[in-house]
Amino acid sequence: MRADNKWQDYKLLDATDGYRLESWGGVILVRPDPQIVWKFEKKSPMWEKAHAVYHRSSKGGGEWEYRKKFPAEWNIKYDNMTFKVTPTGFKHTGIFPEQATNWDEYAKMIAKEGRELNILNLFGYTGGATLACAAAGAKVCHVDASKGVVAWGKENAQLSGLSDKPIRWIVDDCIKFVQREIRRGNKYDGIIMDPPSYGRGPNGEVWKLEDNIFQLLELCSQILSDDPLFVAVNSYTTGVSPSVMEYMLDVMMRDKYKGTVSAQEIGLTVQSTGMALPCGSTAFWKKEGHE
Repeated sequence: MRADNKWQDYKLLDATDGYRLESWGGVILVRPDPQIVWKFEKKSPMWEKAHAVYHRSSKGGGEWEYRKKFPAEWNIKYDNMTFKVTPTGFKHTGIFPEQATNWDEYAKMIAKEGRELNILNLFGYTGGATLACAAAGAKVCHVDASKGVVAWGKENAQLSGLSDKPIRWIVDDCIKFVQREIRRGNKYDGIIMDPPSYGRGPNGEVWKLEDNIFQLLELCSQILSDDPLFVAVNSYTTGVSPSVMEYMLDVMMRDKYKGTVSAQEIGLTVQSTGMALPCGSTAFWKKEGHE
C-alpha cells in the first residue's frame, strides 16, 4: 500500500467503529468510513473535541451535527497547492487526501520527462491532480460533470497561484467528452481517471464503475499520443479490485506501447496506531523508464 505522509494541514488522528477522526487545518471532523469495520478503543482525546460529526441516514445520505463554531469554508495546503475546504451534504470536504500520493507521482513523472505534455484528467473533481500536473509544467484538460466542483477547482487554482497555467476547465459527461475528442482527433500524453463508484452526468447519464470502466478505457486508448507517459485509474469499490484494473490496463497497452503496469492500494496513515487505512486503489501504466 502507498500511504502519503507529507500532509501538514491534514491529519487522520484515529479510526475505529466505522468512523474517521480527522484534523483539517485544525478543524476536527468525524466522518463515517465503511472500511473501518474494527471496534478498538478510541485512542485520541480529540474524539470529544470534534467541531462536527457526520451522521448517515438509514434512508440514504445524512447530515452534519455541528458541535462547535468554525468557518463555513477555510483553506489547507499541500506542497505548493492550496485547497478550499468546506463540509458538504454528502460528508465530503472537497479533497480526497489519500490522492496526494498520486499527485506526487504525476508531478515526478512529468518533471522527469522534461518535454511539453498534454494531460487529461477525467472526473477531475476539485482539481488536486490537475493542479499537481500543471504545477509540474504540463498542459491539462480537466473534465467533470458537476459545474459546481469545476468552479471549485478553478478557485483552488487561483488560491494556489496557478490560474495562469494552461488548464482547460470542462463541464461534461466524461464518456461523451472522450467520444468527441476521438472525433476531433485530439491526443493526450497522460490520462488520469478518478471515477466514482456511482454517479450521474449533467444530463442524468448514469455511471456505474463495474459497468462502464472498460468502455471508458477502450475509448481512452484511442486518444493516447504516439509517445504517452502514463495512464492512471482509481477505484473505490471492491467490485473492481486492483488486480482487475491492472489486467485491463495491461491488455489495453501492451501491444502498442513499451512500459509497465502495476496496481496498489492507497491509504492514509492513522496517527494513533501508525498503520495505514485503505482508501481505494490505483492502477498505473507507466512509460518505460518511469517504473
